[in-house]
Amino acid sequence: MDGDRVEIDGGIMEGGGQILRVSTALSCLLGLPLRVRRIRAGRSQPGLRPQHLSGLEIIRDLCEGKLEGGEIGSTEITFTPGKIKGGTHIADTKTAGSVCLLMQVAMPCVLFAASPSELRLKGGTNAEMAPQIDYTVMVFKPIVEKFNFTFNCDIKKRGYYPQGGGEVVVQMSPVKELSPISLTERGTVTKIYGRAFVAGALPIKLAKDMSAAAVRCIRKEIRDLYINIQPVREPDDQAIGTGSGIIVVAETSTGCLLAGSSLGKRGKNADKVGIEAAEILLRNLKHGGTVDDSLQDQLIIFMALAKGVSRVKSGPITLHTQTAIHFAEQLTKAKFTVTKSEEEDPSKDTYIIECQGMGMINPNV
Repeated sequence: MDGDRVEIDGGIMEGGGQILRVSTALSCLLGLPLRVRRIRAGRSQPGLRPQHLSGLEIIRDLCEGKLEGGEIGSTEITFTPGKIKGGTHIADTKTAGSVCLLMQVAMPCVLFAASPSELRLKGGTNAEMAPQIDYTVMVFKPIVEKFNFTFNCDIKKRGYYPQGGGEVVVQMSPVKELSPISLTERGTVTKIYGRAFVAGALPIKLAKDMSAAAVRCIRKEIRDLYINIQPVREPDDQAIGTGSGIIVVAETSTGCLLAGSSLGKRGKNADKVGIEAAEILLRNLKHGGTVDDSLQDQLIIFMALAKGVSRVKSGPITLHTQTAIHFAEQLTKAKFTVTKSEEEDPSKDTYIIECQGMGMINPNV
């Protein structure tokens, strides 16, 4: 069998957990045995962390596969996939490791399962270095559903750094195939909304301060739009630990959604958190793309699996996106091209990511 294993170098390009997520998901979908070496070689603590191990374990369980080298700190794994089946699957990082990253690895696989799936994902819902669950629900979900599938995401409990303890339940049914997407027209911004939250021991005043600071910052650039950023205190029975943060979303006339978000932490002024989120949003609006920097790389695997040609207009291509494209092309027959967009406005730094998808077919549907 080892002669047929696909060899993946986990230390090149972005050099992080994303290489593991993209390659194991595609290995599971395509039935390709895989070896990943030099896992997270680009990180200060190389090797598997709890959240990466949970991601590998859920993929193994989804397809009754075989995983070797699956322990914390391991820098090499081999994975032999089986047949993807539906049903209920649980993944628990037992830390504040991101539930959204668990969702990223599992979701493409369960779309091609034999029956509907329920994923019970436990860990951090609002974690650093990962999309917040609010981003997943408010931005990722409506856009990714354009590939012609739907899913339900129920936030049972929010969990914050350091203890985690959050729980999100994702339900989805399998599809025959994914449709390609075309996101090339930005349109004009029609509304800006969001939520600023506090949980645990923090007062609602912090949420109000984050919201007000974000609004003031956006107002300097965008004067005439109504901005509605709700300050919220998470109910105590639905949140574990103490946390705070904000997400601000801009919606456009063509249905694009772009966002900026930020998390509070001890010693970080609430105004600063709000301003940080607003500045990320404004930066994403400035480049003229139809997706923000956080969504860009998350769409790559779906574009690769879809049948037909997908086109997405984006801002500057992130290293995460370049990495996702590299491994999607290595493992599937999908072909990506990235070209500088011909803009009337030379100040806009936009690119067209085009993909001839492999047209994955679900034999069970």
